[in-house]
Amino acid sequence: MSQATAYPVSIKGELMEPLSQGLWLVKWFLLIPHFIVLAFLWLAFLLAWIIALLAILFTRRYPRGLFDFNVGVLRWSWRVGFYSYQALGVDKYPPFTLKAGGYPADLEAEYPERLSRGLVLVKWWLLALPHYIVVGLLQGGLVVGYGGLVVVLVLFAGVALLFTGKYPRDIFELVLGINRWGYRVMAYAALMTDRYPPFGLEE
Repeated sequence: MSQATAYPVSIKGELMEPLSQGLWLVKWFLLIPHFIVLAFLWLAFLLAWIIALLAILFTRRYPRGLFDFNVGVLRWSWRVGFYSYQALGVDKYPPFTLKAGGYPADLEAEYPERLSRGLVLVKWWLLALPHYIVVGLLQGGLVVGYGGLVVVLVLFAGVALLFTGKYPRDIFELVLGINRWGYRVMAYAALMTDRYPPFGLEE
């Protein structure tokens, strides 16, 4: 996809083979420290979202510090998901950081110079509703979660790893696409862009 048409929110995930055949069975336990930190980060994310909504209403701008923070929370969440049961794409433990780079999974979002005052009132609930329905089926929640079709696919991949030591490439590409869709919708609902997310799994 060309730079002119690329969606302003993108995720990266590189399948880092060889993968351990059995590590995926205990990753939930290894990630407990991340889950604790993310619980607090998502509370801060929600507060930043509320402040950003008001700021956009009055100034048409998303405060840059809040934008960078919320992108960082999404990035952290994606890295944890990529390591664990949103993808199982890497055995390298995710870093405790909001910053980009240095890990096989990453998330980027272009900072919008201006945002619509009118859209900010409806895009996160009314306009995004069709996406919520589809993403809910694919990921088991209204936004990115640990359920739905993606968990079934990752479970298949985990069983394949356990018995063959190989991650089926077609399953990985589908899992990555589902996550891409979910994170784009989440960023749109988080007011980070006015551009409507595409209905698709492609980059």
